[in-house]
Amino acid sequence: MRGTIVNSSLVIIGGLIGTFIGNSVKDRYKDIIMQGISLSVVVIGLSMALKGLAVERPGGVQGEMLLLMIFSLVVGGIIGEAINIEDKLDKFGRWVQNKLMKNYRGSRFSEGFVMASLVYCVGSMAIVGAIEDGLQNNPNTLYAKSMLDGISSIIFASDLGIGVSLSALPIFLYQGTITLLASHLKPVLADWVITSMSSVGGILIMGIGISMLEIKKMKVGNLLPSIFIPFIYGIVIKFLE
Repeated sequence: MRGTIVNSSLVIIGGLIGTFIGNSVKDRYKDIIMQGISLSVVVIGLSMALKGLAVERPGGVQGEMLLLMIFSLVVGGIIGEAINIEDKLDKFGRWVQNKLMKNYRGSRFSEGFVMASLVYCVGSMAIVGAIEDGLQNNPNTLYAKSMLDGISSIIFASDLGIGVSLSALPIFLYQGTITLLASHLKPVLADWVITSMSSVGGILIMGIGISMLEIKKMKVGNLLPSIFIPFIYGIVIKFLE
């Protein structure tokens, strides 16, 4: 859970810094910083995706992982679109915010806590990063998310105050739970399945970066089921063998 611990810590630190400096950071500096981080997110996702293509299943055919990646994204996208995960996540976020904010009208502390918690937890990068940390003991994706969350928490807290730092608690509980659950699955998964899941997750992270750069709004939430298609494929292959 190193990635989650670092993520939570940087949100706390960023929130404290943002509360201290207030609105002294100019928008043009905020924009260029976020663009730099967005480009980094794209590169991280691309690196994860390409790493998966270099792995072959024992006894499998050449190029099988590339076909599995395409198949996973297509099938997972269809499932996600049918369920409309992206829309449900958005509605859930608005529902939670309305419920909590109803009791704290005018409270910037509560507003900062609720908004930051939703932004940092209800997202694909949190899920992909936590799964990768649990399956591969690789927190790099969460480290990248930590940088993004830490810097954005400075910006949020400069306007909304110390409540932003408190969002570190739901981040820790949410991502930590996913990481622990994934780590329990690791013993029953072949290495190539784990790598394939990470590779598909890398594609989704690229989608996040593209959305952040405002090149194209990607419905990454609807692609989330794609991560689990290699897992199902691995079970089928094991059963047939």
